[in-house]
Amino acid sequence: MTGPLHWLLDAHLEVAGTTVLWREIVGNGFGLASALLGIRRVVWAWPVGMFGNALLLTVFLGGMFATPQALDLYGQAGRQIVFFAVSAYGWWSWARTRRAGSAAQGGAVAPRWATGRERLAMLGVAVLTTVLAYPILQALGSWGPLPDAWIFVGSMLATYGMARGWVEFWLIWIAVDAVGVPLLLAGGFYPSAVMYAVYGLFCGWGFVSWLRTSRASQRVSSPAVPSYAEAVA
Repeated sequence: MTGPLHWLLDAHLEVAGTTVLWREIVGNGFGLASALLGIRRVVWAWPVGMFGNALLLTVFLGGMFATPQALDLYGQAGRQIVFFAVSAYGWWSWARTRRAGSAAQGGAVAPRWATGRERLAMLGVAVLTTVLAYPILQALGSWGPLPDAWIFVGSMLATYGMARGWVEFWLIWIAVDAVGVPLLLAGGFYPSAVMYAVYGLFCGWGFVSWLRTSRASQRVSSPAVPSYAEAVA
């Protein structure tokens, strides 16, 4: 294979005797940019993230593409496809909310806590899909199938939660990062591992930011109850 496509697939660095793909560095850079835009609730968070997903899909199917990083992490690869699909929904949803002018404090979505029913649904989906994904990933030969299954499922839930504007999605991302960092380090995906670690810090920042916005919006939508003296005056 020659030409620009060959360069895109093969371009890499050697860091301490380890092959690091430029695609992985650039793809994770777009992922981090998407997170920053997500904290600010900017619609562009979605298309920026989708471009990074496309690059990272080729990274985690290294064996299939016969590139220097030859491990296959099917859960990691599969989540890029899910990211892309859910991001299309998030892009549409945030753009619609933005046009309607119903978001909070200038953002494209109004952050809120999920309801009790929504949380139970998330928990049920998390358990069921992890149980289903594990044997599938194991049969496919994914490296580290159990943590890979949780990373896949947790990422799917977090992305959907972001699209819906649920504050909890930041906490799900932190749980994904806690599993993803050691897995990626063990597999030699060092840029992705570093990005996960940095992303975990940004998730903490994003959680605090969205929490403050949701509380401010709640105060605005729930005016103070007048005192007895004011009521009878």
